Amino acid sequence: MANITAADVMKLRKMTSAGMMDCKNALIEADGDFQKAVDIIREKGKMVAAKRADRETSEGLVLSRIEGNKAILVALGCETDFVARTEGFQALAEALADVAMKNFPADVEALKACKMADGETVEKEIEVFTGKTGEKLSIVYYGKVEAPYIYAYIHKLTGKLGALAGFNKVVDESLAKGIAMQVASMNPVAISPEQVSQEMLDSEFKVAVQKTKDELVQKAINAALEKAGINPAHVDSEAHIESNTAKGWLTPEQANQAREIIKTVGEAKAASLPAQMVEGIAKGRVQKFLKESTLSEQDYQMSDEKISVKDAIAKADKEAQVVDFKRVSLSD
Repeated sequence: MANITAADVMKLRKMTSAGMMDCKNALIEADGDFQKAVDIIREKGKMVAAKRADRETSEGLVLSRIEGNKAILVALGCETDFVARTEGFQALAEALADVAMKNFPADVEALKACKMADGETVEKEIEVFTGKTGEKLSIVYYGKVEAPYIYAYIHKLTGKLGALAGFNKVVDESLAKGIAMQVASMNPVAISPEQVSQEMLDSEFKVAVQKTKDELVQKAINAALEKAGINPAHVDSEAHIESNTAKGWLTPEQANQAREIIKTVGEAKAASLPAQMVEGIAKGRVQKFLKESTLSEQDYQMSDEKISVKDAIAKADKEAQVVDFKRVSLSD
């Protein structure tokens, strides 16, 4: 068995950034072979990551880089704020952002395959750090923008929220910052209504139709309950009916009457809902969704006057347009 010295442990620690005991144990297991010890530590990182695969990585750091007409936004996540605040984690996040900007990969999987300064892949470096901390680490988000002018906003207080806003031309910095902050705070789904996918529109319409039906049915049920002298709030679920009966707020007869009203009135109303009216209301809800969820139509949060983002940009520069944006929040 090899004689493992303190110097050996320190050497392996410098190579891997793993803890002292992890390095000592790896060297013992590898019988003093440094390369095998490195592999053991990395394998441990994989094992820890696998064990913690279902853990949330809602802490961490969001970083951006801009070089000319290209920019990246990346979020490295971990499990606790304690780890997120360590120098090692922050250094890894900064290095990750640098690698992303240098390589400008297509997606997260391509980013994982990029080489770090020491020649190892991003994925391997994250595995090693996972083994060192015992916490799950993950690249929560990676996005990129190419545009003539790009502004990056990172929320300074938490470092967990960031956005990129790309423009078709150079614009005033205060406007660019305002738009990037708008993206960060209001989380739009697209630049304009025209850019919202048909799949999303169909999904929103389906949800809106069901919501409309449910509300119309519930309105009819509530009216019937009130007519019978029963408070709708006392019978809005079977659990409430049972608990309110036990409390004496409902008699057993009222409880049974409420159940009958909910069943018969609900079924009758659902069967008689006019489809054209339901669809009309649902379409209105989709239009409301588009106004609230597309960047150009949203109310501009950085203005004292009520004005849309589209009009705020036009007011500042008639030729300016947002051509792309990216956003990530570790808290969402």
